[in-house]
Amino acid sequence: MMDFLHSQLATLQSKLSFVATDPIDWKFYVQAFSWGVTLFESYLLIRQYPLYSKKEPPAVLAGHFDAEVFQKSQDYGKDKAQFSLVTGLLKQGLDSAMLQYGFYAWAWDAGGRITSRLGYGPEYEILQSLAFSCVLFFSSSIPTLPLSIYQTFVLEEKHGFNKTTPTLFVTDLLKGWALGFVIGSPFLAAFLYVFKWAGDRFVPWLMAFLLSFQVIMVIIYPTLIQPLFNKLSPLVEGELRTRTEALAAKLKFPLTHLYEIDGSKRSSHSNAYFFGLPWSKHIVIFDTLIKESKPDEVEAVLAHELGHWYHMHPTKLLCISQVHIFTILALFPAFLHAPQFLRAFDFSKLVASRPPTIVAFLLFQMILTPLEAIIGIGMNAISRQFEWEADRFACELQDRLSSSEMKDMGDRLGRALITLHVKNLSTVWVDWLYSAYHHSHPTLTERLKALEGFQAKHASNSIEKKEL
Repeated sequence: MMDFLHSQLATLQSKLSFVATDPIDWKFYVQAFSWGVTLFESYLLIRQYPLYSKKEPPAVLAGHFDAEVFQKSQDYGKDKAQFSLVTGLLKQGLDSAMLQYGFYAWAWDAGGRITSRLGYGPEYEILQSLAFSCVLFFSSSIPTLPLSIYQTFVLEEKHGFNKTTPTLFVTDLLKGWALGFVIGSPFLAAFLYVFKWAGDRFVPWLMAFLLSFQVIMVIIYPTLIQPLFNKLSPLVEGELRTRTEALAAKLKFPLTHLYEIDGSKRSSHSNAYFFGLPWSKHIVIFDTLIKESKPDEVEAVLAHELGHWYHMHPTKLLCISQVHIFTILALFPAFLHAPQFLRAFDFSKLVASRPPTIVAFLLFQMILTPLEAIIGIGMNAISRQFEWEADRFACELQDRLSSSEMKDMGDRLGRALITLHVKNLSTVWVDWLYSAYHHSHPTLTERLKALEGFQAKHASNSIEKKEL
């Protein structure tokens, strides 16, 4: 099996041999691809922007938004769109300048100078790759830091969502950098080591490594990482806890812990989610959601989330991601063994003669920019389909559990979704193309119409059964 796989990968590489032989201006193509994607995203924002000037919500939502709340939602959407348009162009301008003026070649050389001062020569490629990554990270993230500050303390503050203090902002930033070093450095070192150890047969080994890393992160995230940023407390005894545990038990959901998270520490936005290994799951509910919704409505939101578990959506997405990763890794060797590929990005002949894995992989990902944008649209379409299935699951709980208490689950879920959108000032007028590109969830209007359809179909089926 492995021999067959490697023979097919070798055949693929032979078809991509032009990468190492043909004179191609790769820098031009990367610039064209990246600007093409950025300008397309700007076009989508321009398509969406006029909808923020509408004075009334869609007819299906007219009874749920008063004029003041709807106008606040429109103003929030308009401000976010303006911010996204400006920041998108600024970040692309920065990335384009870094690419055009040989910043990546400079960063590799800077990494080499750092390691040489520590007494390590160019033969220590992995160590130099870590230094290169640090230089690249700080050089690209620090210039955009003012944008994050503006978004948090001006944009979110203006619309009443920001709860982050300057001290908390700086603390989160430093914690994020520290985590990136503590987790990211060993991960990158191991990632590059697998490349060197496995040679040209790295694809299956690297996929196994990445999958193992994902599993490890699922295990350590709730116990080691999440507590650094938020406090997870056991959900207090009461109606919501009773409802949640009863629903999990009826569905045989392997609930291990039921948490309330202090999301209000940073923002007024609400959410709920689950995570964990197949035999041990954890449900997390934002304190803002508990405060803003009734227990039966929160139960409906959790019923939707458990629908994702029931239909194995996380597992399906994981499988799709593995196919995606395999495709990327299968194409990569042609670029790894192409000195002129690095020469196109201003790397010296000496460096390009033995292309550093981290550099070649980074530049290769830039080549894939338009393809990744298209894949993103496809992934959004799959995700939206999963959301429909999860909504339908919640509506069908009455039959699945033979419980009359669940008969109004669709209505409860609809009310909860409306509350979430109202409290989060989410946009209710959405351009179809903008939504297809950006949104992994159907719009609120689409979901409410679908919920009505699910319930109507269920009522019709019930009548037919009674007649029989």
